Amino acid sequence: MQRRQFHHLSLGSLGLLIVAAQRQAWALSLSDLSNKDATAGIRTALEKGALAAVALLGKTDGFLGNPKVRIPLPGYLEDAAKLLNFAGQGKRVDELITGMNRAAEQAVPMGKDLLVNAVKSMSVTDAKNILSGGDDSVTRFFADKTRVPLGEKFLPVVTRTTEKVGLARSYNRVAEKASGFGLVKKEDANIERYVTGKSLDGLYTIIGDEERKIRQDPVGTGSAILKKVFGSMK
Repeated sequence: MQRRQFHHLSLGSLGLLIVAAQRQAWALSLSDLSNKDATAGIRTALEKGALAAVALLGKTDGFLGNPKVRIPLPGYLEDAAKLLNFAGQGKRVDELITGMNRAAEQAVPMGKDLLVNAVKSMSVTDAKNILSGGDDSVTRFFADKTRVPLGEKFLPVVTRTTEKVGLARSYNRVAEKASGFGLVKKEDANIERYVTGKSLDGLYTIIGDEERKIRQDPVGTGSAILKKVFGSMK
């Protein structure tokens, strides 16, 4: 009887030891992932996402042909454009909208190096925040790290392009007055700065989309580190 009880106790103890060992191994692998592989995985994912976004947006119709990031006229000017259409000025409005989006398409490739450098300088804390963050964690990371320097880089490119559109000069005069009545946001009252801001918004949006695709199908990327990191989270 005692030997049987001892036998049961031994088996029970062995089972507990196995469970404890499995839990410890799982905890260690999770720790290793969060400190080493996770950082490498996030860096790889964001660099892939950033380069893919630049390639998608930095070409003809990258903005104009994509409803998700297409740059519209701001505020009440959207309604004013309808009146211009009725007045036979629709072609000029279309030229302005096309010019704004073409400016964004030409500016985006200028940001590739800054985006890649932001990823390479990412800290372990940044990686953890992105890995555990919400849907906008990638957007917030890039906006915090690159919005100001990218804005400075985009603005001259946007300015050169919009200057070629005749209605752009009229836009600034009208928008400035409209902002005084609260019809247009102050930061949107200058077409060059408005387009620059929308270019950045669109860029971060598409980077976030590309990063989510990688999370959803890490195997499809063909990258071992992405498969290891994001595959382990499914």
